Amino acid sequence: MNNKLHVLFLCGWYPSRVLPTNGDFIQRHAEAVSLNHKVTVIHLITDKNCRQNIEIISKKEKGLNVHIAYLKPQKNYIRKIRLFWKAYKLLLKKVGSFDVIHLNEIYPFGVLARLTCKKYQKPYIISEHFTGYLKASKYKIPVLQKLISRHITKKAFAICPVSDFLTENMKKSGFKGNYVTVPNVVDTNLFIPKKKEHTFLKLVHVSNLKDNHKNISGMLRVAKRLEDTLDYFEWKFIGNNGVEFKKLIHVLNIEKGKVSFLEHQTQKELAANLQEASVCISFSNYETFGIVIPEAIASGTLVISTNTGIAIKLKASLFCKVISIRDEDDLFQNILNCESTFINLDAEEMHTFVKQEFSKKVISNKFSLLYYQSLKK
Repeated sequence: MNNKLHVLFLCGWYPSRVLPTNGDFIQRHAEAVSLNHKVTVIHLITDKNCRQNIEIISKKEKGLNVHIAYLKPQKNYIRKIRLFWKAYKLLLKKVGSFDVIHLNEIYPFGVLARLTCKKYQKPYIISEHFTGYLKASKYKIPVLQKLISRHITKKAFAICPVSDFLTENMKKSGFKGNYVTVPNVVDTNLFIPKKKEHTFLKLVHVSNLKDNHKNISGMLRVAKRLEDTLDYFEWKFIGNNGVEFKKLIHVLNIEKGKVSFLEHQTQKELAANLQEASVCISFSNYETFGIVIPEAIASGTLVISTNTGIAIKLKASLFCKVISIRDEDDLFQNILNCESTFINLDAEEMHTFVKQEFSKKVISNKFSLLYYQSLKK
């Protein structure tokens, strides 16, 4: 089966005027799928600036048909549900006929996917990214939500977590179904190697900078220890202004290195920062994937990461040194030894590796196979 399908991307997370970068990884999945199929995205989100109960914005961007419903906040929970349902039906009318549903976020949008599946007799698959399914996150899923979510996963043709690590955690939590890991997308036309200037150590970390998740304070303590050995180094933390770490930075008083915080970067700006870095650091306490890891590798930049998310799969590769979670000694030593650890690696080989595993074409083909299989069932 090679015919072009119409895929309905039903998204709990997606970039919008309320949250411009929220779910951009889902947007990249949709863009990848659009290489082979027609893709229509629908997303609903509450907007405190809405003057009407429902405001629908439709647009075409990057090969996608996107319909977003902005909803006026409701104090009454029942009224809120009714408004969401009304908005969803309005969006479905704009979509027209479709072949398969691609759900992003099991709950609560999975309820919409399940109802739509039953009404139109269309199969659905699920992509899942949520860190709350990881045991290490210590997030407690409410009982009713878990029961509903288990029904949604059981009825899906396939559940596609972005990493094997997330797959195993979901299985252990009792979410039964047909699991097929499909990773996040790396734009291998943007994240490409460039010649580096080996003048001094340049470290980079990219995330939302939430300390309980990304362990920023642990990295800052390691930065202080680097003073004992290095004459100078730079460490960029990309994701927000780092105001919550000002007190710790003042206490640490790092004098022989430059630690800086940069706000969220565009993909183009991020690529430039990764290309010039010596090493990309991920020191997370838990991850479902960790998209910056393959983005760094595609840019010809080596990675030191904790044993989380996609790094678990990359243990055997030469491009990613995997260390223990919260082990600051291990991180410190591996930063100092990075030149000998990653000696003579080929940047083009690194890029090719990512292209073969995480490029838009590869991910699109993985989803296409599942779509076709679901329609044959």
